[in-house]
Amino acid sequence: MQGSYPRVRLPGWLSLPPDFGPRHRRVLGLVALGSMLVAFTNTLFTQTVAYAADEFGVSNSAQGLGSAIVRWGIVISLPIVALADSRGRRPMIVATAWAAPFVCALGAFAPTFPALVATQTVGRPLGLTLDILLAVIIVEEMPHDSRAWATAMLAVVSGFGAGVAVASLPLADVSETSWRWIYLLSLMWLPFAWIITRGLPESARFVARKHDFVGHLRHAAVGGLTRNLGRICAVVFLTNIFVATMSIFQNRYLKETRGFSAAMVAVFTMATSSPAALGLVAGGRIADARGRRRIGAVMVPLGSVLLALSFALSGVPMWTVAVFGALLLGFAYPALAVYRGELFPTHQRGLAGGLIMASSLIGGSIGLIGAGRAVDSGATYGDVMLLLAVFPLLASLVVWWRYPETAHRTLEELNPEDAPAQPMT
Repeated sequence: MQGSYPRVRLPGWLSLPPDFGPRHRRVLGLVALGSMLVAFTNTLFTQTVAYAADEFGVSNSAQGLGSAIVRWGIVISLPIVALADSRGRRPMIVATAWAAPFVCALGAFAPTFPALVATQTVGRPLGLTLDILLAVIIVEEMPHDSRAWATAMLAVVSGFGAGVAVASLPLADVSETSWRWIYLLSLMWLPFAWIITRGLPESARFVARKHDFVGHLRHAAVGGLTRNLGRICAVVFLTNIFVATMSIFQNRYLKETRGFSAAMVAVFTMATSSPAALGLVAGGRIADARGRRRIGAVMVPLGSVLLALSFALSGVPMWTVAVFGALLLGFAYPALAVYRGELFPTHQRGLAGGLIMASSLIGGSIGLIGAGRAVDSGATYGDVMLLLAVFPLLASLVVWWRYPETAHRTLEELNPEDAPAQPMT
């Protein structure tokens, strides 16, 4: 009929869940903007360290140590996330959304490699603190049957932020010092901070429970923190020994061993990681519908082994295993990431996220320092990465045997400490 158009029907795993209302959409959209900022600040040093190291003349061991020190800066997040548990999520989100881009941009003016490391030891953890608090908002605000899907959507959108850092990498080929321009691009995210400041509401669940956390509830909430913290910290610690090392040394491997230019490194990174978005979306839907535990336990070790093999192969096989490895890890990510907020009571959720992130970064530091020394001693990248892939396998055993299933359960069911407040959907 004239004037009518066919309705486009998206596949179920791409469309919004049926229980999404206007507030859900608003919060998800604003948090997604913040996730792009986070991804850029988190990717910035990882992508540029090999080129900064060339200007400053530092070794693989020094790069590994510098990358580890940047991760140790996460300690500054702990008082911030603790304040978010007592004062509210929104004020800390706004503060870190403004501060992270400013501090990261200071890397453009670093006179030495230690000075560059110092700026990112503050800037990157501020971005990660924002990441922790955005994840808390998502867990608290989204419908209970959509938490993993919303987490996956954030990961997909954050890929655009990381993509800006990767796509900017050809700037590093212009001259020995031109990598500094990539740090100045941090300032492009300040308008996102302004939009978040204007539009993001406080977590409704935090507001509802703000006055419940007194006297007899304080001990119960601390018990909720310790009940699940050990198993989740163990998993992220073991997994990140491999993942952090792989992400830092991939550019150096492609540059040194495969002779890739900065532009080709960017092409490889985008071509092999972009398909992971499909895994994220499908994995989030399945984690909400079928459960989280099995997905995480199976996909993480398989994806890690494939990515490790990309350091031992060349040509088409190298690109192929990297694509499928990233796809499988993307499939597992929402299933495991959502646990970090689901298993903790409202007034400990931010602090729990900070401690889990710290555990993850400590694991990454160990992998980075060990791998850097091994490569400088003559070991091949392939041998080192295949050895480190054992750690995600150990992490999967913890998930299989020690993680509970949380799909289709409200936060109040998972955390009896929150029961005195009126349950929310």
